Amino acid sequence: MDTSTIVLDTSILIDFFRKQDKTKSVLFQLTDKYRFSISVITAFEIKIGIQSESQKDDYNVITKNIELLPIDNVCIDEAVIIYKALKPKNALIELADLLIGATAISNSVPLATLNKKHFERIPNLVLIDLSPNTT
Repeated sequence: MDTSTIVLDTSILIDFFRKQDKTKSVLFQLTDKYRFSISVITAFEIKIGIQSESQKDDYNVITKNIELLPIDNVCIDEAVIIYKALKPKNALIELADLLIGATAISNSVPLATLNKKHFERIPNLVLIDLSPNTT
């Protein structure tokens, strides 16, 4: 069983938190296959959406064993490269997504996302195949 690390996009965590039956979430399906990391941007996006102590507790439990990846100079340089590649094509994506993608690339880690439409625009970003027969 492969236990390589992947970066989880915010959409994966949102899917998990919204599902009544957590076993039907993409996060649950990836648990046996990978170790998880998240960008500080994902941590920020999730934390600003927390509306109760119960949700805060759930977040803390879920992220207890998830590595938090910082935005450092290497990541910023990668984000600039991505931005400069997408802007002339009029294909820019939200800044948060651009930084999450840059975090994955600068750490040489594939990304799992439910927002494939945006992230597939990023050159050199490896996306985890989330089709039903692979998760």
